[in-house]
Amino acid sequence: MTTFGLIGCGYISKRHIQSLSKCPNACLVAVSDIQEERMKQAASLYQESAGENSSINHYGDYHHMMKDSSIDVIIIATSSLLHAPIAKEAIEHGKHVIIEKPLALSIKDANDIIEWGKKHNRHVMVCHQMRFRPMMQKIKEVVTSGKIGKPYLGVASMRINRSEEYYTSAPWRGDWEKDGGMLINQGIHVIDLLQWFLGDVKSVYGDISRYLSVKETEDVALGVLTFENEAKGIIEANVITQPNNIGYSLSIFGEKGTISIEGSGLDIITRWYVDGEENDSDVNELLNDHSEHLSMYQQFLEVINTQIGTPLVNGTEGKKALETIFALYQSALEQKIVTLPLDHFSTAHMKRKGD
Repeated sequence: MTTFGLIGCGYISKRHIQSLSKCPNACLVAVSDIQEERMKQAASLYQESAGENSSINHYGDYHHMMKDSSIDVIIIATSSLLHAPIAKEAIEHGKHVIIEKPLALSIKDANDIIEWGKKHNRHVMVCHQMRFRPMMQKIKEVVTSGKIGKPYLGVASMRINRSEEYYTSAPWRGDWEKDGGMLINQGIHVIDLLQWFLGDVKSVYGDISRYLSVKETEDVALGVLTFENEAKGIIEANVITQPNNIGYSLSIFGEKGTISIEGSGLDIITRWYVDGEENDSDVNELLNDHSEHLSMYQQFLEVINTQIGTPLVNGTEGKKALETIFALYQSALEQKIVTLPLDHFSTAHMKRKGD
């Protein structure tokens, strides 16, 4: 039985609790939050979802949880600024870690987490769960197998709304140093999929704009990417769509095919064309499978229990989309093309953008 401790019992923790409750060889044994009521709610949700009434320890101070030798894995579902220090402390105490996106808010912290994991022989998994959705794995297979020929262009779009009330409801939201930017919080999943499909990014040119004065972070972000395989990429994202969300879209254009999906959950196919192939009826069936979060946990547990391989989105993989976003931000600051990999960057540097 693999035992888990959860740090951060806010809204996003519910998905972790529900997925974990469906894993027969795993158990939540501890929760930590600065609010006692949220710990009680998290523990109750797990017990109800798992259909059991096992004891779950409450830790008002997560440092004390780290010393609990009965815990194998720490789930980090806190505000972004705390991801890196909690992850490093957990690894140092011999725990595997599951980290909500983003991995960190600086290149140094991301690299440290990766290196600490290797040094202490602990697994790190970053929650880019969309890679586990069957539809996304199908697209990955189609692109990497060469069925659409040479990839020419990928486009990731996000058109959603985040109101002033959203940012003022929590003091850390919209703060470059504590929260990162809009792309890190809302856009990182489509950017992760874009670079997963097309490969490593070689260079980025980006620009951003801010309109809501109640926060520091961007409202609009644009990026032009060049991949190692010479394909091009476009990122177009905003949180000022009126009066509410339009949604997300992701398109891949290749020599012999075009794939385009969109919607609030990326679950509408607008184009599926692969030269020489009939319409794939199985593709439409895949749209209904949204079990990616559970699949992510199942793959992580398999790695830990068999000691074979690494998580699909380990620290190195989880850093890729983050570094692409960092490069876009750095490009916006310096007003020039930025090449990867980056030697250093922190979202705290973006405070200069508002000076």
